[in-house]
This record gives sequence, C-alpha cells and structure tokens, in this order.
Amino acid sequence: MSGAAAAAAAIAQAIKASGAIVRVSAEDFTTIVDRVERPLVVVSVGKVLVKRYHYLTSYKGLIFYTKSPRELMFKGTTEYITAGSIYVPN
Repeated sequence: MSGAAAAAAAIAQAIKASGAIVRVSAEDFTTIVDRVERPLVVVSVGKVLVKRYHYLTSYKGLIFYTKSPRELMFKGTTEYITAGSIYVPN
C-alpha cells in the first residue's frame, strides 16, 4: 500500500471512529451550547505557539467543534470536562 493510500485509509478510519464533526465559529458554538438546557462541553487548552482553546459539544446527534484564542463563556448550567487534548481529523 502506498503512503498516500495508507494516509487515506487512516483518515477514513478516524472519521468512522469519531462520527460527524462539524466545525463552526466560536460565536456559532456559543449559540449552539446556549440552546441546550444542561449542556456538556469538552474543553482543551493548546499551547504550541499561542494559547488556543478547543471545544466540543453534541447537539441533536452531531458533534460540534470550535477553537478560539480566548476562553468562551457559557451559561451556569454548563458541565465541563477538561481534556488533555482534542484531535479533530482534517
């Protein structure tokens, strides 16, 4: 198997494992979280060159992802899970 074919197979496997992940803007992500009565948000802080906050949440069967240079604020009923990192395939 060529390197390109192996990479394509790895990406396909990652998509199967993770399901559908929808990338949205930080503003749209906040709007989605605010629609849920008791939302659950997974957050990770990346610090490679600059600090970036990465967020995941689910809504109506889809997983939504965003990243932001600043920490996002959500309503008081939001439950948070802090992850060491969040990987989203391209």
